[in-house]
Amino acid sequence: MPQTTQQDSGRGLWYGMAAYGIWGLFPLFWPLLEPGAADDILANRMVWSLVAVALMLVAQRHWGWIRLLLRQPRRLAMLAGAATVISVNWGVYIWAVNSGHVVETSLGYFINPLVTIGFGVLVLKERLRGAQWTAVGIGAAAVAVLSVAYGQLPWIALTLALSFATYGLLKKQVGLSGLESLAAESAFMFPFALGYLVYLEVSGRGTFGHTVAGSYGWGHSGLLMLSGVITAIPLLFADRDGPAAVPGAGVPVPDRRRGVPRVDATGALGRLRPGVGRPRGAHLGRAAPGAGRPRRAGRGRAAARPDGGGPGGGFGRGRQGSRHRLTPLTGWDRPPADAPHRLGPPTG
Repeated sequence: MPQTTQQDSGRGLWYGMAAYGIWGLFPLFWPLLEPGAADDILANRMVWSLVAVALMLVAQRHWGWIRLLLRQPRRLAMLAGAATVISVNWGVYIWAVNSGHVVETSLGYFINPLVTIGFGVLVLKERLRGAQWTAVGIGAAAVAVLSVAYGQLPWIALTLALSFATYGLLKKQVGLSGLESLAAESAFMFPFALGYLVYLEVSGRGTFGHTVAGSYGWGHSGLLMLSGVITAIPLLFADRDGPAAVPGAGVPVPDRRRGVPRVDATGALGRLRPGVGRPRGAHLGRAAPGAGRPRRAGRGRAAARPDGGGPGGGFGRGRQGSRHRLTPLTGWDRPPADAPHRLGPPTG
């Protein structure tokens, strides 16, 4: 394994531990927002999540993907579906934690990987090795034992597991980073959440911006605003392992031959990948030497191959027999067939 890959894997491990560590502390945070009801907390979380993530995107000057995403109705529809299921997940999670069902919520996120694996095998057509099937079987047996010991149907756990696995599957198909995805989903939820906060305020049930002597003060409103920040921050850690992959986002991709960014003429992201032929119809933003015309073999120069590879063709000079190509990225890079799909980081 190359040294850079090992370093990236090491950093990714620490970022992942930080993200999951913060998510693991969530059950300690939501009870601090009482006496706010679960619906009040949920609506505030949706509103302030958009505010927090918008500020982060502005600080990173990362907004070019928005205009291009708006031109893709299919992705917008999937994001709307993702926003719907994660709203259900958030609402049930907040209500369950504040109602004393922390153990059942934990069971839900124990069941979730099994549901995610099921989606990977049945929907994404993944293949598991024998050792992986053994691990899945052990996990399933453990879930069965815990469910029987619980003494009743764990509907909270099942709701959390199914909603979050569905959310992860939709995020996988959309191909946005966690921060971009949260921004889009929060934008979908924002008008409904803001309208509901107005309704709570008119009906006298809202707690944001109010103080009650002996019950809660302005610190309560500050914690409601903080709910958006703690939702967005773990995604910054979870996104450190790779860039967004929205076709047309215009994100420069390193050219491993010259070390310069390359983006194709259609705006689709491209990446040089060894051993992968350049697909027909993929156009480069800059004409490569020898592209589109054969070159004769001459003194000390190898003839260009029909596929444009090698010295004198395709991307120009390179090692004899090199087959680096620029291939458009239409989502996340597809992993090997035996590698588990990443269905998105949890945000619950």
